[in-house]
Amino acid sequence: MPKKICLAYSGGLDTSAIVPWLREHYRCEVVCCVGDVGQGADELTGVEEKARMSGASACRIIDLRKEFVEDYVYPTILSGAIYEGRYLLGTSIARPILAKAQVEAARQTGCDALAHGCTGKGNDQVRFESAYAALAPDLPVIAPWREWTLSSREDLLNYLAERKIPTSASLTKIYSRDRNLWHISHEGGGIEDPWNEPPEDAWMLTASPADSPAQHEDVHLEFARGRATALNGRACDPVAMLTELNAIAGRHGVGRVDLVENRLVGMKSRGLYETPGGTVLVEALRGLEELILDRETRHYRDQIGLKFAELVYNGQWFTPLREALWSCVRTIAESLDGEVVVRLHKGRAVTVKRRSPNSLYSEKFATFGKEDVYNQKHAEGFIRLFSLPSRIAAINHLARGTAARKGAR
Repeated sequence: MPKKICLAYSGGLDTSAIVPWLREHYRCEVVCCVGDVGQGADELTGVEEKARMSGASACRIIDLRKEFVEDYVYPTILSGAIYEGRYLLGTSIARPILAKAQVEAARQTGCDALAHGCTGKGNDQVRFESAYAALAPDLPVIAPWREWTLSSREDLLNYLAERKIPTSASLTKIYSRDRNLWHISHEGGGIEDPWNEPPEDAWMLTASPADSPAQHEDVHLEFARGRATALNGRACDPVAMLTELNAIAGRHGVGRVDLVENRLVGMKSRGLYETPGGTVLVEALRGLEELILDRETRHYRDQIGLKFAELVYNGQWFTPLREALWSCVRTIAESLDGEVVVRLHKGRAVTVKRRSPNSLYSEKFATFGKEDVYNQKHAEGFIRLFSLPSRIAAINHLARGTAARKGAR
């Protein structure tokens, strides 16, 4: 039996109930770990007091925002990781850094077990526990949602009320949300029926495109090695950059996604995702890559992006393959220097200008006018060699047909 458990804590209804449940069922001390990945003051204000009032002996709040953007979010941007073509992995990518911070807090406070509040139906249980396995295989893991008999929001509220533990949660909460600097997700309520239109009251970071400004707005981004370093001529650190882009793009309705996705655990789920600033960064970097990366490198990077997205979504961040792919992506990104202007208008973010000292694009080479580098007569030989396998196959096919006709006579 564990004597001291480190719980990944949010201050929400689930983890507020988990603290007393762990104490009662395991007769142990509970230390709460809160990772600040940019979920905002609404979630963090008073969270330490909530944890203690629930029965925790201590609560650690760890500022992970800078590390989160630099070491977790940017690898997904640079690799082109987009799950099932649309999801920018906002929830998924926060899990490995939260789990890592929790393991470090557990070691520092002498905990001999880890716990989380993920449900038995979701992906997050896999993400957290896969990270635990890679970072702390010696620590047992407790997942209350797979053990206790509580099965509803009402059960949790009654459980807390019986123990006179205060909570701000209520039965009127409609949506389940997860927020960080990169995005916010919305699930539950009317969202669960895929025949329902996305309810307008669910969105929080973005204006309705229909009600967004009639006039477009351009944002000017400067990049060094694929990372945005300046916004509209002003140097910004990664956290400030993303915070400001979220506000700018959000008022133009940019970054909304309504997706029915395939969960790792086998079922489909519907979620609404808002990633306004991230959508702008992804669009800008794609525009820069079009100038700089040669065809084979760009196409291979696209392949890496598909696998990278799966690894992140499936909770396989702390694996040799993910690290190897990141090494490749980091090398590819070394030449991604330049400037991009992205136009925001009515829910869309579109690159309208781009330039780079490393550009492979040359108007001189691409023009239909006379130039010295490309002789159009040389294309004939290239085409004959490029199409040679098809030509040989066709010749053989024709020869077999001729032989068959002669044999039929």
